[in-house]
Order: sequence, then structure tokens, then C-alpha cells
Amino acid sequence: MKQAGPVTASVHTYIVSFPTAVQERLELIRKTIRKVAPEAQEKISYGIPTFTLDGNLIHYAAFKNHIGLYPGSAAIAAFKKELAGYRTSKGTIQLPADTAIPCSLIERIVRFRIKDRARARKSKSKKAKRKEAK
Repeated sequence: MKQAGPVTASVHTYIVSFPTAVQERLELIRKTIRKVAPEAQEKISYGIPTFTLDGNLIHYAAFKNHIGLYPGSAAIAAFKKELAGYRTSKGTIQLPADTAIPCSLIERIVRFRIKDRARARKSKSKKAKRKEAK
């Protein structure tokens, strides 16, 4: 599905390219993620807003009838029961335009992703140390 907004250089420019109602939803998601991951960096990646912390943490994007949230496949699997009311795929959650943004669920997903990124970083560090020891 094609994005409703133009490819931009900043998250702010991306968000303000949408109608006010969509901007408010995007800003709520942004604020929710920032609350849980204040140390994360924001950027545009793949043409959409992205939070990074030791790699990609979570992406989000506006479409005609929904907002896509992209936390990765491990998060989708971990929250399968809580996401039963949403359309999902391997790494995507669709938040319909006519429903409230599930802020507490997004917070839990972001916390999960922070822990997931930390595990990945530790695993990578252990592999590097083993390689050095050889």
C-alpha cells in the first residue's frame, strides 16, 4: 500500500504533510514511543519515521485508512494475543483510522523492543569477543 505523504528529510516534515487529524495520531504515537525510549534517536528511514536505539527500534507511517506500526516480527509474535483485534503481518500492525491509538500497548511493545535490542547487542558483543580470542 502506498504511503499518503511525501518522502521527507525530517520526522516533523513527514508529520505536518498530513491532515490535522492524522498529524494528531502520528504525534500521539511519537510521544508514546518517546516516553518509553527517551534515549532513542529519531530519523527518517525507508521514507518513514523511525526510532533507533542500537539499531532500528520501531517505525511508523500514515496511510489512507490506517497507521502502520513496524516493531518487527519478534514483537508481533510476543504480543499475538493482544494484537488479535488488529490486522497484522510478520512485522506490521495496522491501527485503523477510526479507532483509538492503543498507547499502553505501544508502550509495552517498545519496552519489549528495547530489551530485544539489548539482547542483540550483548549477543553481538559475545560473538566479537569469541572471534578476538581465536
